[in-house]
Amino acid sequence: MLTVSDHSRALEGFTYVYPVLSRRAGGVSVGINLNPNNACNWQCVYCQVPGLIRGKAPKIDLTRLESELRAFLVALCQGDWLIHNAPEGARSVRDIAFSGNGEPTSALEFADAVATVVRLHAEFGLGPSVALRLITNGSLMGQARVREGIRRLGQVGGEVWFKVDAGRANAIERINGVRLAPGTISRNLRLCAALCPTWVQTCVFRWDGLPPDDEELDAWLNVLAGATVQGVLLYGIARPSQQPDGLRISPLSADEFDRIATKTTNHGVMVRINP
Repeated sequence: MLTVSDHSRALEGFTYVYPVLSRRAGGVSVGINLNPNNACNWQCVYCQVPGLIRGKAPKIDLTRLESELRAFLVALCQGDWLIHNAPEGARSVRDIAFSGNGEPTSALEFADAVATVVRLHAEFGLGPSVALRLITNGSLMGQARVREGIRRLGQVGGEVWFKVDAGRANAIERINGVRLAPGTISRNLRLCAALCPTWVQTCVFRWDGLPPDDEELDAWLNVLAGATVQGVLLYGIARPSQQPDGLRISPLSADEFDRIATKTTNHGVMVRINP
């Protein structure tokens, strides 16, 4: 039975397709994992992927991806998979999401994978109630093939969830494990939002017992400034981190979430909270 505390990417016989119960999506999410090698160009401190390595996605077998997604959609839409595997009250498919065990846009076949998913979404008549999503750190927006995949997603009413966890270079390195200038993230966010409706997704937590201070939050809000985004998906830690510094982070209180949300809305940005 699916639970929000278990986001295993394992589905017997499948390489690229997996189901999870998503807090933010509000039901069953059909995941597309273009990083079955557990490789990512970032190493976020809260990441739940065991055995995460630095790198990029392997070569994607688009024929297998299509076959797996078609078979699983048949089970979901024409069979009784949801009855046996999803809890009562959550037996609906909310989205098909490029997510998985690393940065999906690192796959050279990313744009073609988007085209495959878009085609099957239409073939099964899923409509706007089953969203098409990309969950990304946005770091590869400078590559034309990545922009093309996001453009294709935008053309069919899809959306992007774009990771922005911090607004200062030292905090970005501490949280996301990369040396990246805040201005680069801002530029990539603007590029993405111009191609496809984009939400900022931000994981917030205590570090060594301390919540983000006002200076940290102001720097984060500065990164968002200038981008036309749909809003911010503010979320917390639901599953244990599998990364070396994972023991240094802990959940925020409800009051701390409210404080960050209020500060964000005061800057004219809508917020959705999933603590």
